Amino acid sequence: MNEVVKKFLQRHSFDTQLNVESLAEGIRSDMQKGLTKSGAYQDMIRTYCNPSDITMKEKSVIVIDAGGTNFRSCIVTFSKDGLSSFSDFEKTKMPGTEEKLGKKDFFAQIAWNIRRFQNKCDEICFCFSYPMTITEDHDGILLGFSKEIQAPGVAGCHIGAELKQALAEQGWRNNPKVILVNDTVSALLAGTDNKYDSYVGFVLGTGLNCAYVQEESPAYPDVKKQVIVCESAKFGAVEKSDFDVLVDLQGSQPGTSPLEKLCSGMYLGSIGLAMLQRGAQEGLFSVDLDNYLLRKKTFTLIELSGFLEKSNPDTNTYPDTFTGATKDDCEIIFGLFDALVDRTARIAAAIIGACAVQSCAESNTEKTVCVACNGTTFFKTYKVPERTRHYLDAYLADKKVRYEILPEEADITRGTAMASFTA
Repeated sequence: MNEVVKKFLQRHSFDTQLNVESLAEGIRSDMQKGLTKSGAYQDMIRTYCNPSDITMKEKSVIVIDAGGTNFRSCIVTFSKDGLSSFSDFEKTKMPGTEEKLGKKDFFAQIAWNIRRFQNKCDEICFCFSYPMTITEDHDGILLGFSKEIQAPGVAGCHIGAELKQALAEQGWRNNPKVILVNDTVSALLAGTDNKYDSYVGFVLGTGLNCAYVQEESPAYPDVKKQVIVCESAKFGAVEKSDFDVLVDLQGSQPGTSPLEKLCSGMYLGSIGLAMLQRGAQEGLFSVDLDNYLLRKKTFTLIELSGFLEKSNPDTNTYPDTFTGATKDDCEIIFGLFDALVDRTARIAAAIIGACAVQSCAESNTEKTVCVACNGTTFFKTYKVPERTRHYLDAYLADKKVRYEILPEEADITRGTAMASFTA
C-alpha cells in the first residue's frame, strides 16, 4: 500500500488489517448471547423454518420481494418433482424509498403492486428484507426499518396481517395465507440440497445480513432445529473510521445498523466520497483535483468499483473518472478504494465464518456447509468474492468446517416460494 495512503487511513482510524478471526469470534459470541436472550447486538430471530421438513409438491404461490431498493412480484409454480417456473414478473420501486409513507399508505401501495394476482393463489410468500420477529404462524413483526426506508409507522406491525387487511380493502375475497421470510432465509432455502450438512444464507447488497441452521443444543434448550436470522447489520463491536462516522451522521437513521454501514452497497459509495473529500481538505491531492472533489455531491459504489476495475497500478494506468486527477492522484485514490473493498471482504468472511462454525458446533466430525449468497455488492464489487474466499479459507483452516459458496447468486424468488413448504 502507498505510504501516503497508509498514513492518511491510520490518521482517520481506518483499520486496513481488520482481523477476520477476532471479528468472526466476536460475532459468534454475540450470536450465542442472542440465542440465550442475554443482551446481544444481533437479534437472532427464530423463524420456525427447518429445511429438513421440506417436502415438495405441485402448487402455485404468489411471491413478493420487498428489498432495499426494488419491489418485485410474480407467481412461482412448482411441479411434483420440485422444478419451478416463474410467470407475470414485475419490478417497481420499494414503497418508502421515494417519499415518506404512513402505515396505511405503505400497505396499500404493496397491495396495489400485486393487484394483478387478485384471488389467484391461496398463499403469498413475502420476502421482507428488514429486521422482524417471526411468529409461529409465520407472520412477521417489524422491529424497525434500515436502508433509509421512510415508513416509521410500520414498526411494530404484523406485516402479514396488515397486508391481508389492505388486500381485503382492495377487493380480495380469498383471504390468502401470508408467509413472511427474510431475504437471507430465502437465499438459504434456495441453496438446499441433500449433499450438504448445513446451510448459510448471506446477503450483501443494498443491506447486509446472514442466516444459518441452528441445531438443537443443550446450551439453548428452548431452540428447536431451525433457521436463525442473525440481523448481522446490528453488530456493533467494531471500530469505525472517521469516514464511517461522518456517513452515519449524514443518514436518516444515525446510530443504527453499525456493521451494515461499513460495507453495504447503500453506504460504500458515500464512504469513498468521504475519504476523497477529507483527503482534499488535507491537501492529499493536486490542487485541481482538490477543488473538483470538494464540489462533488454524490458518488456511487458502481463508480467506485468501476474505477478499481479499470485501473492497473502495475502499469500506472487509470481511467479518467476524476476531472483534473494526475497519475499520483489516481494511485492514491486506488489505494483508498482498494482498502475499502478489502475491508468489505474481511467483514463478509467474518460473518459467513461465524455462521458456518455455529451451524456445525454440535458435531464432532467434519461438516460441509453450503453458503448461498445474494446481492450485487458481494458479486459485482471489485475482488470482493475472491477476497472473501481467501479470508474465509484462513479462518476455517483449523476448524472442522468446510464450505462451498455457490458460484451464482441464490435465487431469492425460488427460495421465498419454498418457504410455503416449511410453513
